[in-house]
This record gives sequence, C-alpha cells and structure tokens, in this order.
Amino acid sequence: MFYWLVELSDKVSLFNVFRYITFRTGGAIVTALVFVFLFGGPIIDLLRLKQGKGQPIRADGPKSHLVTKIGTPTMGGLMILSGLLVSTLLWANPMNPYVWIVLFVTLCFGLIGFYDDYLKVTRQTHAGFAGRTRLAAEALVAVIACMLLTHIGRGPIATSLVFPFFKELVINLGWAFVLLGAFVIVGAGNAVNLTDGLDGLAIVPVMIAAASFGLISYLAGNAVFAEYLQIHYVAGAGELAVLCGAVIGASLGFLWFNAPPASIFMGDTGSLSLGGLLGVVAVAIKHEIVLAIVGGLFVLEAVSVIVQVVSFKLTGKRVFKMAPIHHHYEQLGWTEPQIVIRFWIVAVVLALAGLATLKLR
Repeated sequence: MFYWLVELSDKVSLFNVFRYITFRTGGAIVTALVFVFLFGGPIIDLLRLKQGKGQPIRADGPKSHLVTKIGTPTMGGLMILSGLLVSTLLWANPMNPYVWIVLFVTLCFGLIGFYDDYLKVTRQTHAGFAGRTRLAAEALVAVIACMLLTHIGRGPIATSLVFPFFKELVINLGWAFVLLGAFVIVGAGNAVNLTDGLDGLAIVPVMIAAASFGLISYLAGNAVFAEYLQIHYVAGAGELAVLCGAVIGASLGFLWFNAPPASIFMGDTGSLSLGGLLGVVAVAIKHEIVLAIVGGLFVLEAVSVIVQVVSFKLTGKRVFKMAPIHHHYEQLGWTEPQIVIRFWIVAVVLALAGLATLKLR
C-alpha cells in the first residue's frame, strides 16, 4: 500500500524513500513487531477463553511437560500470521507476483495447521487429522505454487536446480522441478513443525533463517549484486526481503509471549506456515540447497524422527531416547533453557555457513 506513494514522489520528494526495498523492509519489521506486541495479549486471552484446557500434552512425551506446560493455549501462529499479513500488505509492492505466491503458501499452510490445532483442542487429543490427508493438502498447495513460480520465472533457470559452491553447476529438471520444489516446501513446513517442541525453540531459528533469506532475496533480486556474487539473478525476487522482514518483526513480537515459561504455543498454525514460507522463498530465489544449510537445525530435527521410526520398525530398537532430538537431550538431563539456547547457537552457525555460500563460488 505504501509503495503506491512512490507515484507522488515527483510532487513530494520525501515519498521517494518508499522506492527502496531496504527502507520498506525496515518498516515491515517495525510494523509487524508493534502489531503483534499490541494485539498479542488480547489474542492470548481470547484463545485461553475459547480453548479452556489449552493444547493437549503428549502422554508419551517428557513427563515434566505434563506439569509445566499443561493449560497453555495454542494457535499462537494466528498472532504471527496476522502481523505478517498486515505488515506485508502495507509495505510490499502489491504488483509483485512473488509476494502473492509466498503469501498463498503461507496462509494455506496456516489454514491446514489451524484445522489440525482445532481438532486437537476440541478433542483434547494430541492427534490431529489424518497425516496422509494433511500431507496431500500441503502437497497440492506446494505444487500449485511451484507451477506459478516456473510460469513467472525467466528461461531455463526457472526449472533448474542450482548448486552452491559451483558457478556453472545447474541442472535443468524441466517439469520435474515442480515436484522437487513441492518436496522442499512441504519438507520445510513439517521440519519446522517438528522443531516446535520447547518454549522459544522454533521461533528464533525461524527468525534467523528469515533474516538470511531476506538478505539472499535482496541480493538475488538485484542485477548488480547478483552478477558480482555470481548468483543467479531472479527479477522481482528482491521484494521478498520485505516479506521476510515482516516475518522477523512478527516473530520477535511472538517471542515476547513465547519466551519461557510460554504464555502461548504457536501450534501447527504457526510452525507449518512459517516453514512453508521459508521453503517457497528458497524455491523462488533458486536456493533450495542453501535452505538445507541455513535451516540445518530443522533438517536435523526431521531426520532424527525419520531415523527413530525406521530403526524401530526394522530392528525394534530406538537410536534416540526420544524423538525429535530436542526431547532426546531432555532425557539426558539437559534443562529446557540449555537446549533452547544451544540450539539457537547452532542455528546461527548454520546460517553463517549458508550465507558463506554466496561468496564461495
């Protein structure tokens, strides 16, 4: 909305600042932060009133959670999504198709997660709706988004997989890229969802990843910077930096209420939508593999679950004391703050490693 003020810059020179992505990204961060901070309390009160007993706690999870987390409301992702949406609509260029595609995935994944949370709360069970149905819905949304991305993309690069560290290693997958991109989006959504198991554990790594991909989006969408860094130029992708800024601001506001002991959990509403957002941004700017590095913490959490399930089915033995892996460390005696802060440190290191790929080519 504010972007349209650029048209008046010939009359009021001050409006020229709205032309710059960096300025609007800063505005998006502050707007989303203030929105969530101001409306977070009333939203939590409303959710606590509507949900009664709050999010059901897994009986097979850490026993301490049955004491420390019982009664805490969920669906805090509504706070994040509302702040993100309002901020993006105010500060992003409404004519940019990448913004709308990312918002489409984010809101659809948020709706899927909301329905899952709704079933859990109303039935007071940890199980939501059928896993296969949920994955099918996520896959449908992701496939539509990837088809749109390949349609608006430029030339063969739109359907190609780009490898970091190598300047010319690009594989054109054709329409198979749609399936790969959908896998990245769905995988990212569910990986963040699995990470969201302790107070503040998922939201800070999401902010770190959003900041990283906001920077990469800005560079990939700028022809001069893209040529200097020898990364592939994606016209219009720079606008995604504004959306990533909105994610950072909304997440910061949410962290105020999610900090230990959490007043609210983000639930699948938040974790699924934020993971899907990171996935579709990575696909849009041709940095799918870099997402696996920057979001390595999410990958580790997802892999720990896969390894645990496969090992138990094949051998009857568990590799970890409990999965996802953050629960394994709880069983080893680490306190919740120790796990959360140490995982944040890991997320920062991985983000720096991912950003290093921009120059190591």
